Amino acid sequence: MAETSFDLIVLGGGPGGYVAAIRAAQLGMKTALVERDQLGGVCLNWGCIPTKALLRSSEIYHLLDRLDEFGFSAKDIRFDAGKVVARSRAVAKQLSNGVAYLLRKNKVTVFDGHGRLAGKGRLAIEKDGKPLAELTAGHIVLATGARARALPGLEPDGERVWTYKEAMVPAAIPKSLLVIGSGAIGIEFASFYHDMGAEVTVVEVLDRVLPVEDEEISALARKSFEKQGIKIHTSAMVASLECNGETITARVETGGQRDELSVERVIIAVGIIGNVEDIGLENTGVMVERTRVVVDEWLRTGHLRDRRSRRPALARAQGKPRRSNLRRAHCRGQRRTSARSPQHPGLHILPTTGC
Repeated sequence: MAETSFDLIVLGGGPGGYVAAIRAAQLGMKTALVERDQLGGVCLNWGCIPTKALLRSSEIYHLLDRLDEFGFSAKDIRFDAGKVVARSRAVAKQLSNGVAYLLRKNKVTVFDGHGRLAGKGRLAIEKDGKPLAELTAGHIVLATGARARALPGLEPDGERVWTYKEAMVPAAIPKSLLVIGSGAIGIEFASFYHDMGAEVTVVEVLDRVLPVEDEEISALARKSFEKQGIKIHTSAMVASLECNGETITARVETGGQRDELSVERVIIAVGIIGNVEDIGLENTGVMVERTRVVVDEWLRTGHLRDRRSRRPALARAQGKPRRSNLRRAHCRGQRRTSARSPQHPGLHILPTTGC
């Protein structure tokens, strides 16, 4: 097994990881990046970017219903779900290829495989279960991202109960859809599928949609969505899901009342959890709380109390707001730190608007 020495290793090639690697290289550090899937991470491949491409298609289809208002007329307006999805995937692939180019341009060495901490300053990489390489570095950045959260009894099956991944690539648009969760992910899919002709219901356990946004924004958004025809239930929860042939029966509890709702598909959008398993943390002094890596004000973990071996963690891994621009700002500040600059990341003043 070959061993390669670097100044910095970044574990994860999402918006936090690849920007950290590029900035470190620009600051003169010999840098490696390890990614087991697609460069660009969830945001670029399965989140912010492809959903915006889907929403652009649904916006156009929605506007076609109002052609007369703009002085146009058309007949037999239809859409091809396969082509809508294909365009979205092409946009994501183009940007992922762009990330690969930027890494090459900045002379960042990229390893395609699963990385696991193997001791102080060491990272072992494997691909398809076979050892690929062992790297060493004075600094290791954890940028392993996150995945969809599942609730007991409401686990996705990939066919009728979806996560964001299945919802991103539908073979056809369902006639009816239940979205569990009204954060950014849930609301984006609710909007897309409604504009494409599905009857959409959103169930949110808290008392308002988009609960992490300002109350005024939440109220305006709910009013707009309901005016469009999306059904919204807040302070409610889905107690169970039962598959019945081609449909799913959801039991929804609201204020002590229980109702049943029959739909063709369900999207689980109840948040995300950090990818902190199977990366070797159990062999270190790194603390993890509820799938979140614990860090100090410099984004360093508590690894062995030896600050000469710093192991920073970026936004998703440490449970911060799931915003790509925040993760990019985290990584830029952290790279200045690892490059021995005295500049503090200053994360307390960073904006946390969306992608």
